[in-house]
Amino acid sequence: MKKNRVKIASDGINNSVSILKARLFSEPNVVMGNNLRLLEALLFAAVEPIDTQTLRDRLHSDVDVSVLLAQLQKEYEGRGINLVRVAGAWRFQTSIDLQSNLVDLQEMPKKLSKAALETLAIIAYHQPVTRAEIEEVRGVAVSKGTVDVLMELKWVRLRGRRRTPGRPVTYGTTDGFLAHFNLEEISDLPGREDLRAAGLLDPRLPKDFEIPEPMITDDINLDEEDLVSEDENQFFEDFLSES
Repeated sequence: MKKNRVKIASDGINNSVSILKARLFSEPNVVMGNNLRLLEALLFAAVEPIDTQTLRDRLHSDVDVSVLLAQLQKEYEGRGINLVRVAGAWRFQTSIDLQSNLVDLQEMPKKLSKAALETLAIIAYHQPVTRAEIEEVRGVAVSKGTVDVLMELKWVRLRGRRRTPGRPVTYGTTDGFLAHFNLEEISDLPGREDLRAAGLLDPRLPKDFEIPEPMITDDINLDEEDLVSEDENQFFEDFLSES
């Protein structure tokens, strides 16, 4: 009889401990699960990539958004839709390996001219860069519509003015450029060895041929100054009107 009472008491204590453990471990998981669902909904409903700070503002202050993003990204690995980071922000997008199956559903982009592609590459790798510097690298003059097309696509923007005689305008890439080419930041552009491995470098290039390393250039440099708003549009019109 005594042993039965001891056993009943022991079972009761173990049962209480099990219930307490279940509560301790389930409640935080429920909270985390709700926050994960809210994060997923925010990203799904967004019309453009969302930066981490905006997500923090929408979730509870004690939530570790970075942990939730990492978990959500892992859950979507290998699926038809992936969570990716582009231009410092997050978005859902269809898996890259499925793009060929969705070609009929895609909006076909306008094919860029060789001059536009070359100009875009020069701006991406040399930014901040002036029109004269673009022409020096290409070896030919920049036509009046080339930069216009790149700016209409929102891949290129006016950055500032160079602190040199004439104060020429400098050009740089945009977040739209990063998002279109699935780059997290400009330094993710392929370097010389990457291009060589992909067979994109002419083997006849001299051995001392250098490719500039793309750098993060969001801030105005020491040799630049901010554009004056009232003359920015006027300069651009003048630029496009030149032959």
